[in-house]
Amino acid sequence: MTDDVVITVRKLSQQYAYTSIRMHETVARKAGFSGTDHKYLGFFLQRGKLTAGELAELTELTTGAVTGLIDRFEEKGLVKRELDKRDRRKVIIVPDTEKIMALLEPFYKEFQEESEKLIASFSADEMKTIESYFTKAIALMNQTNNKFNQ
Repeated sequence: MTDDVVITVRKLSQQYAYTSIRMHETVARKAGFSGTDHKYLGFFLQRGKLTAGELAELTELTTGAVTGLIDRFEEKGLVKRELDKRDRRKVIIVPDTEKIMALLEPFYKEFQEESEKLIASFSADEMKTIESYFTKAIALMNQTNNKFNQ
């Protein structure tokens, strides 16, 4: 593979990342959030109930920043705090998944449908290559992130 091909793909990957950030910032503003708050809602959609500590670990935010984040979500009625029945010192953050989805779906429905069509347009071999790239790129980003967080 030539250096030109590597550079071209690297630049496309960067452009994809920047375009993704811009799109998510736009959606976030339209939904009444900052870009990062909007993306952090995704952790609740993926994982369901979380403690503040778990959310801090996932986001790598300080506990103070996580408290502010939870406060903002709670003000919008998107999450609620519940005491853990087994350990009343522990607070569980419970998402209102239906409300979150209802808030975000108008912004993502068409994009998701078009993304699925785009993905379906690739052959099985192309999909294996795309999957391999994303899997390895995510691992590389996690490795880099972990290196700087030690």
